[in-house]
Order: sequence, then structure tokens, then C-alpha cells
Amino acid sequence: MEKSVSPRSLAWIAATAFFMQALDTTILNTALPAIAADLHQSPLEMQLAVISYALTVALFIPISGWLADKYGTLNIFRFSVVMFVIGSVSCAFSMSLEMLIFSRILQGFGGAMMMPVARLAIIRTVAKNELIPIWNLMAMAGLTGPIIGPILGGWLVTYASWHWIFLINIPIGLIGVILSSYFMPNVKNDLTKFDWKGFLLFGGGLVCITFGLDLVNETFIEKWQAVSILAVGCIFLMGYYFYAKGNQTALIPLNLFKISTYYLGSWSNLFIRLCGSGIPFLLPLMLQVSFQYSADYAGLMITPIAISSLISKPIIRPLLRLLGYRNLLIINSLCMALSVGLMSLLTIDTPLWAYISLLFVYGMILSIMFTSVNTLTVSELDQHNASAGSTMLSVIQQVGIGLGIAVSAIALNFYRTLVAPEMLQQAFSYTFLTSSIFGFILFFIVAKLDKTAGENLH
Repeated sequence: MEKSVSPRSLAWIAATAFFMQALDTTILNTALPAIAADLHQSPLEMQLAVISYALTVALFIPISGWLADKYGTLNIFRFSVVMFVIGSVSCAFSMSLEMLIFSRILQGFGGAMMMPVARLAIIRTVAKNELIPIWNLMAMAGLTGPIIGPILGGWLVTYASWHWIFLINIPIGLIGVILSSYFMPNVKNDLTKFDWKGFLLFGGGLVCITFGLDLVNETFIEKWQAVSILAVGCIFLMGYYFYAKGNQTALIPLNLFKISTYYLGSWSNLFIRLCGSGIPFLLPLMLQVSFQYSADYAGLMITPIAISSLISKPIIRPLLRLLGYRNLLIINSLCMALSVGLMSLLTIDTPLWAYISLLFVYGMILSIMFTSVNTLTVSELDQHNASAGSTMLSVIQQVGIGLGIAVSAIALNFYRTLVAPEMLQQAFSYTFLTSSIFGFILFFIVAKLDKTAGENLH
């Protein structure tokens, strides 16, 4: 008997996957010193445990859509969650760095497919006018995961043990598997032979770019080596562009970008992350290094972003109906740029109410931006291009997050060389101002949207 599709249930399934993936990208960082001590390794060598996960995700995201088309969204989603949980358990019981790296690769293999497949199931089965509340639920998980990660990681390491940062994925994963078994349809689609050449070019390019971004700010490798890896990645992607141009059977067909909302939405996704992805990295660092706050207090100080992101969700749909996608995104992009720019004025003497207010407003802006842009990006995808569209959106988001953090780190290191050591706060201020520039570029991108964009979502 065919199962009934509940849009809200699908949203919770996707949110479970998104939360696990988003949480896992940040929770490990606070636990690395403790894990290093337990495995008798230098904390500096533990970076491989982080990089191996990111590289695996970058490599396997491109095949997630094809696998879902062949074997069905339900089968691949459950498989990916199970792989992620098995990898998590393996991480918790790792007795060596090599075992931990292997386990993180297993995690990355599952993590690469969870979100694209969950999103694909939604695009293929949920009516366009129901997408906004669905994306609200998904965005909540994506926004809260990176913020809760450092807080939860620090707490678990301090009061339990580092093993629990991985074991916590077991109950979340089980919930995802059970919910999907009842509520996710096993949607398949006609597909062509797997594009190995496209996979090698596209996947290879993503791996090199992800690896290069991770290495740009590392001290154990020369800068020119990291830049060289980035350059190789760009060459691979350029090769893919020429290979896929006019090739309708390519892994990711380029005719996707002939859809105006998808094209502008993709660029918007990238610049949202260039502007905002560095904030969860910069704020805790500034609070600890410049303001001398403790790690757990610094983690709590960024919770206003998560709280306002959650409580702003009910107002997004009325705002879109009142202003329309184009007008709301134009206003919101300017507000995003200004709020990030205003973070440059934060000092140790900033009143707590002013600090909380700024982060609260920023969280609301970010929440509105994510839901609006993501729903608009997929609004005109049909059954034929939904798989490639969902996969490519995941790629843009994954690379965008890495790029946003890397650009923030590079900018901070650059400004640190320009100011005296005792003026470290000034370097952070300049970095926030630099990040805000991407918000103003975002304004010009969304201004190109048609006035009627997104009307089919109301």
C-alpha cells in the first residue's frame, strides 16, 4: 500500500538529517584537544579528522541525486543515515588516529547524501505553495546545529567524555530512520548511464577546493601549496564546465542555470555564506581571544542568533505575501550587510543589551534569508531536473560555508599583520567590515530578480 505523504513529516525528517550534519561540522572542534590527548597525538595532527570528513562529503555529494533516482529516495536516505550512525559509533570507539580518520570517512559518506536526498524527496512530492513552512523547519535545524555544536561539544567534553559527541548521533539517527520509514516516499526517476567522466571532473574539483580551503590557514603547509591545490580544483571545475556544456546527460546539466530563479538563487546562496558563515567562527574567537571570556561563556553569548532564528519563522510567510520575494530579499540583504558591519563596533565595553539586540536582529535576518532564498531557488525545478538541482544546491551550500570561513580567517590574519598586537580588536573589526561587503554584493544579485519571482509559492 502506498504511504501518504505528509509535508510536515517530511520536513521533520529533513530537519533531523540537517541537524545531524550541521551539528557534526562544529561539535568536533571543541573536543579535538581531549581526543588528541586520549589517542596520544598532537592536537595539530588532529586536523586530519576534520578534513577527512569534509573531503568525503565534497566527493560524494555529486552522486547523491543519481543514486536516489536509481534506488529511490527512501532507500538511499535510510542507507545514508545508517552509514552516518555507523561512522559515528566507529568514531566513538576509535583507539587510534588512523581509525578515527577512517570512521570520519564513513560518516562523510553518509553525510554527503542525507540532506540532498531529503531535499529531493520534498521537491518531488510537496506542492510549491507548501514549500515555505517546510523550509522553515529545515532551516531551523541548519541554523541551530552550528551554534549548538560548540556549546554542546564543550559541555560533553567537560562533564562526560569526548565519546559522547559521536554517540549522540545514535538516537537522532534512529528517529530519522523510523520517521522516514513511515512518511518518506521511495521516489525513483528515469536516469541515464552514470557519468563517470563528469563525476571525476566535478568531484575532483570539489575535493581539491575543499582541501585547499581547509589548508589555507594551516601552519604545517606552505601557502603556495594550499593555493596550488585550490587552483587544481578550479581547473577541474573549468574542465567540467566545457565537458558539460551542451551535454544533457552530464552529471549536473548546466541548463539548470538557464532557470532564472535557480541561477540567481544559487549565487545568492553563495554570497549569503560568504557574508555570514564566518560569524559563528569570528564571534566566539573574538570573545575568547580579545575579550578574554571563557569558552563556555563565549558559546552561550552567540545563542541569541539561534533563538531569534527560531522565533522569527512564523513571520516569514506573511512578510513574503506582503512584500514579495524580490522586495523582501532586497531589504533583507541590506539589513544583513549592515548588521554584520555593525559587529565591527563591538568592544569589551559594549552593553550586554546592545550586544544581544544586534545578534538577535542578525539571527532573524539570517533566518528570513535562508528560507526565502532556498525556497525561491527550487521553486521552478520540475521532475526532470529536481535531482540535479537538489544536488547542485547542496554543493553550493557546502562549498559556500567553507569559503565563507576561509575568507574570514584569511582576512583576520591579514589585518592582524597590519595592527599592533595590543590592537587585536581592531583586526576583528576590519574583518567584520570586510564580510559585510559580500552582503552588499548580495543586494545587487537579488535586485536582478523579476518582480513576479516566487509567486507560484504563495
